[in-house]
Amino acid sequence: MSLVALKNFLFRIPSSSPREGVIKLPLPPSGTSSIAERRASHASTEATIVDLESQEPPRRGFQVTARILSDATIGLSDGLTVPFALTAGLSALGDTKVVIYGGLAELMAGAISMGLGGYLGAKSEIASYHETLAQTTTLATTHPTTTASTIRSVLSPYDLPPDLLSSVTAHLAASPKRIDFLMRFQHCAEPPASSRALTSALTIALAYFLGGLLPLVPYFCIGSGEGKLYEALVVSVGVMAVALFVFGYVKTGVVVGWEGARAVRKAVFGGVQMVLVGGAAAGAAMGLVKAFDVGVGEGMALRV
Repeated sequence: MSLVALKNFLFRIPSSSPREGVIKLPLPPSGTSSIAERRASHASTEATIVDLESQEPPRRGFQVTARILSDATIGLSDGLTVPFALTAGLSALGDTKVVIYGGLAELMAGAISMGLGGYLGAKSEIASYHETLAQTTTLATTHPTTTASTIRSVLSPYDLPPDLLSSVTAHLAASPKRIDFLMRFQHCAEPPASSRALTSALTIALAYFLGGLLPLVPYFCIGSGEGKLYEALVVSVGVMAVALFVFGYVKTGVVVGWEGARAVRKAVFGGVQMVLVGGAAAGAAMGLVKAFDVGVGEGMALRV
């Protein structure tokens, strides 16, 4: 009974709205005492919760999770900024082929590097989870008193009645699920998927590649020739300004929401911020390449 109350308190599972397939217990007769009525009520609540848990559809196949969205955001944010800055900087050399080849080389190397970083990071998280699980298992197996104290400290902030808190603590401390409880509520750790590392690597690498391919498209389409490089640069800057603004707007809107003038202002500010960051990076790269080109040219002229 204490576990039912705890589930209702923590997860807000309604027990008064039956669903199809829920076990319904017959109502007690009018002459039944209040104690029997309470027992029937608690039994009905437990049966309802068990039925609700058993009817939850199993998660199968690929699902777009918050982690995948986070990895895609990381890949896109770098992919929309770094290759754009590089292509803008290389355009100062005045050769379209240098821009295209240099941009493609950076795009592939950056995607591989970002993907490997995501893979290794996910592997570290998986190793950390298993190490925490091993330590928690050892604690729960060899130190039952410490385990009970830890469970009580986890439940104490929820302002449970003292009797209920003691009852739930004692039950969980002796339950086989105590390790799962500690992993979820004390360490806030969910079991990682076996494919997390590979999924993270592919998501980050693909997002980086697609984002970095945008500034190169105008150079492919416009081609090379006299005056073509400057035209391609202008088109690339325009395309990236729109892409960076949309990315920043959507990324901020997902966090703050879409309704209300305040949310719109924050989303617009996020879009403008991304444009300014990308533009500053591209301008700095272009200026530095131009300065190096001039410096190298003057140095070679002095040697001659």
